[in-house]
Amino acid sequence: MTETATKTAIVTGAARGIGLATTDIFLERGWRVVMVDRDGDELAAASGQLQNVLPVVADISKPEQVDRMIAETMARYGRIDALVNNAGVALFSRAARTNFAQWREVMETNLDGVFLCTQAATPALAVQGGAIVNIASISGLRASTLRVAYGTSKAAVIHMTKQFAAELGELKIRVNCVAPGPVRTKLAMAVHAPEIIAAYYDAIPLNRYGEAREIAEAIVFLCSDNASFITGQTLAVDGGFDAAGVGLPALRREDADQAQDAAPTQPPLPGGGD
Repeated sequence: MTETATKTAIVTGAARGIGLATTDIFLERGWRVVMVDRDGDELAAASGQLQNVLPVVADISKPEQVDRMIAETMARYGRIDALVNNAGVALFSRAARTNFAQWREVMETNLDGVFLCTQAATPALAVQGGAIVNIASISGLRASTLRVAYGTSKAAVIHMTKQFAAELGELKIRVNCVAPGPVRTKLAMAVHAPEIIAAYYDAIPLNRYGEAREIAEAIVFLCSDNASFITGQTLAVDGGFDAAGVGLPALRREDADQAQDAAPTQPPLPGGGD
């Protein structure tokens, strides 16, 4: 068994979407993966055909279940090299209509869960000089309607990433964050009306949704030795959504049309000249 093959990653929210794509890439690169999800049926379906995985049904907002998750990991594999805090819940509601119970449900998983998992995994990660990657969102970098709880929780995750990076660096633990933009998942495609999809395409410079595997590639990179001097950073994997800010899509389309019109109709002759 190679050194890489002995490495172990914990991925929360691993039964679907970005978490499952991240699991797949870790396995392709010889890691063992502890797949954590609170949906036991989905987790069993996702992990059933995979090798070198340990499925653990746990709600990461519950301290005792987080402690059990770590204990089961150490009992099976004896080490933790990476923790991917991916599990999260989304609530899209206007600020005035979001009740406190809804607010707390989002914060318990998206924020409390990241804190609890990071704290619980730190002793084992310190032995290996491991890495933590927190999954935030572009909604944590830029405000939007309907995201008072979700966006606030993800903004807090981004700052908590810096807090842990500042303190855990002396233990040789790196802590980074990935902020995905709109991602093409079954759920997103089911709930996004055609006009919403069109609006996202207009607002994103690359004019498309991201794929779960594209987000996962960034996550696994930040867990790898190739990112050995990167900590405390937030990487927006968003097709340029954040960089575009409030720029008007119509102006970008106009620029693109002008560039197309100005493009030469045939290749320039070799040698150049006036």
